[in-house]
Amino acid sequence: MVNKISIIGSGRVGESTAQMLAIKKLTQQIVLIDLDEKYAKGVALDIQETASVYHFDTQLVGSNDIANIQDSNIVIIAAGIPRKPGMDRADVLAINLKIIDEIMDGIIKYAPNAYVIVVSNPVDVLTYYANKKANWPRNRIMGQAGILDSMRLSSFIAIETDYSINDIQAMVLGGHGDTMVPLTRFTTISGISIEHLLDQKTINQLIQRTRDGGAEILNLKQKSSAYDAPGAAVTIMVEAIVHNKNRLLPCITMLKGEYGHTDLAIGVPVILGGNGVEKIIELKFTEQEQQAFDTSAQAIKELIGEI
Repeated sequence: MVNKISIIGSGRVGESTAQMLAIKKLTQQIVLIDLDEKYAKGVALDIQETASVYHFDTQLVGSNDIANIQDSNIVIIAAGIPRKPGMDRADVLAINLKIIDEIMDGIIKYAPNAYVIVVSNPVDVLTYYANKKANWPRNRIMGQAGILDSMRLSSFIAIETDYSINDIQAMVLGGHGDTMVPLTRFTTISGISIEHLLDQKTINQLIQRTRDGGAEILNLKQKSSAYDAPGAAVTIMVEAIVHNKNRLLPCITMLKGEYGHTDLAIGVPVILGGNGVEKIIELKFTEQEQQAFDTSAQAIKELIGEI
């Protein structure tokens, strides 16, 4: 357990994340920051009132003053405008970039020793910007996406096959969007690649559904995008850091020559532990996998070029 985790953005993703962090007993205090102070306080109080059910002693605080993140061990950025039906992640870039810029000013001032997890979209570009803004070691600022996309692929495989989700492990790298790179060679059911268990047509359908995973939920809900699965994905990352688990997970991190790219934030396999991104794992891609990864990298670089 750490002393303090702050979540900037008390919307549905922030709220879901706070609830899961409290249930997991990962921190003594959770601070929820939002422009709407009453809303942030309401979210904090609502979760606090579940303590007797989930048996946590974590204190939850809501505020609109970013100074309250003072000395946080971990800061999660979930602020920004969400997508609406018909929008893609890039459509929210200009607005969310301004929001991230102000947030990073606050983090640099009040929580200069924190690990930072970016959730806001387009997460690849905003993780890149956060790294450039802070100019901290790259192990301390990372983005969440690959875990969520891998969770979605695993779920769709379980739905399709009726096999237990407990035996399914997926690996999705690259950008968080249409150019994501699901690696079917490394997506397994009890260690057996799905390439040996499913026909190519079915695999292609599962990959496409994973790429459309966020949009599918958005189109069904209409009034909100996904938040429970993103909150769970962030919680996995926080737990790996807090408990120094050294988990091998797909996370967005800055590359310095790995996979043939530099000055780029993109989803790759990392060891996530007590020092944040402890190590980047470089897989030996096939020519086709490398091409897909390069295509994804180029799409992110084009968005970076806009900022």
